[in-house]
Amino acid sequence: MTVITHLDVQDIRFPTSRSLDGSDAMNAAPDYSATYVTLHTDAGDGLEGHGLTFTIGRGNEICVKAVESLAYLVEGRSLEAITSDMGTFWRHLTTSDSQLRWTGPEKGAIHLATAAIVNAIWDLWAKSEQKPVWKLLVDMSPEQLVNCLDFRFVSDALTPQEALAILRRNAAGKASREQEMRAQGYPAYTTSAGWLGYPDDKVRRLAREALAEGWTHFKQKVGGDLAEDCRRAQILREEIGWEHPLMMDANQMWDVDEAIANMRQLAEFDPMWIEEPTSPDDILGHAAIRQRLGSIGVATGEHCHNRVMFKQLLQAEAIDYCQIDAARLGGLNEVIVVLLMAAKFGVPVCPHAGGVGLCEYVQHISMFDYIAVSGSLDGRILEYVDHLHEHFENPVVIRDGRYQVPTAPGYSITMHPESLARHVYPDGQAWQES
Repeated sequence: MTVITHLDVQDIRFPTSRSLDGSDAMNAAPDYSATYVTLHTDAGDGLEGHGLTFTIGRGNEICVKAVESLAYLVEGRSLEAITSDMGTFWRHLTTSDSQLRWTGPEKGAIHLATAAIVNAIWDLWAKSEQKPVWKLLVDMSPEQLVNCLDFRFVSDALTPQEALAILRRNAAGKASREQEMRAQGYPAYTTSAGWLGYPDDKVRRLAREALAEGWTHFKQKVGGDLAEDCRRAQILREEIGWEHPLMMDANQMWDVDEAIANMRQLAEFDPMWIEEPTSPDDILGHAAIRQRLGSIGVATGEHCHNRVMFKQLLQAEAIDYCQIDAARLGGLNEVIVVLLMAAKFGVPVCPHAGGVGLCEYVQHISMFDYIAVSGSLDGRILEYVDHLHEHFENPVVIRDGRYQVPTAPGYSITMHPESLARHVYPDGQAWQES
């Protein structure tokens, strides 16, 4: 038996605002940050679980405090007791302390903290089984997977029996799809050339470099000045051509009517989708935008804080692309519920990535989704941003615009000790330099 003896949490921040990496219309100068959790155990081999939740700087200390407040629900428990009934454990973590739940419920800083802890448990479980997380999931039976999930508040859209049916329907082809992923990797798109704060020459250079590296799908940040958005879209089209798909991301900047009017002008650049065109909480607004725009897809999800919001987006036919975030939903358990709902409603899942560690997380999610849940790559493509991967012991590997299958045990989220020491806030060396 492996007991979680104690939980440590660190405030880790990277000064990305200095180079405007990650800049968009809503978030002009983010410092990509991680609330970083380590689960220590009594295993003699030094077995640990690692997880993080992503923020963009100030406020990361709030998530750290939220993790500390939840730690008592994990410390002293055995890994075997947790994993034997993972769905019950997830509900225990999110609802058993009603005073903590009140600060959400199941959203905001307390849910971000939940994600860091839950994902650390999955990392610990996968390491104990000597498997990467995607493979741990793929090797489970439909019954084992469903036992990991909490269907409360979404059973009107997806029942456990329907989830079992989806998983059983795709079980026969899992081996061949796994072989395909190992041979070819998972298709991806790059956002690295399209940050709003980059000067024109940098956008051109990065677009050319991405084409040379084999990228075929690109994303541009919009939502500032419309004329500038159009001008930058023209620059990208000049560099990538018209044969390569171009997505656009407004990062919540527009009202509903404004989003429709602006995208009708940007339509001349043939965008594949508009991402977060309005408030991420406005389900009916997204539905209206989708209905009135017609040929331009609508994508959202990185700020959808729980499975209930995704249920309503799917029920309202408000999105063409479902963009879960691995660290905003309450960890992998809740992510899997959304994958299954999206499969039932026939909406492709294209996870949000970038940030710190999000690419490392979502490669596991998308590969599991294809192999065991959806059984299809139609409309599915995974975001990639070339930021901060060097700080992870097992970073993502990209080849010809595709994520390669992670092979190391765990959730690929363990960071180098020296990176943690250098970037801990506010005393790390990275924060002592001007």
